[in-house]
Amino acid sequence: MSVCEVCGNDYEMAFEVHAAGAVHVFDSFECAVQRMAPICENCQCRILGHGVESDGHFYCCAHCARVQGHAQLVDHA
Repeated sequence: MSVCEVCGNDYEMAFEVHAAGAVHVFDSFECAVQRMAPICENCQCRILGHGVESDGHFYCCAHCARVQGHAQLVDHA
């Protein structure tokens, strides 16, 4: 069995995520999100969708980016 790197659960159905040359082991999607998803620099929510990036800063949406002074970013539907 494999041990989740977030919660420490030793779980037979754990899975691996390969990213940026590293291998991570999780027992659930929730733990994977806690470790892997970036955090919006404005509202501190986990960015689960595309999000936006400006000057190396990550935001969950263009609104949050604009609040932080990145006026050039807009959401498109």
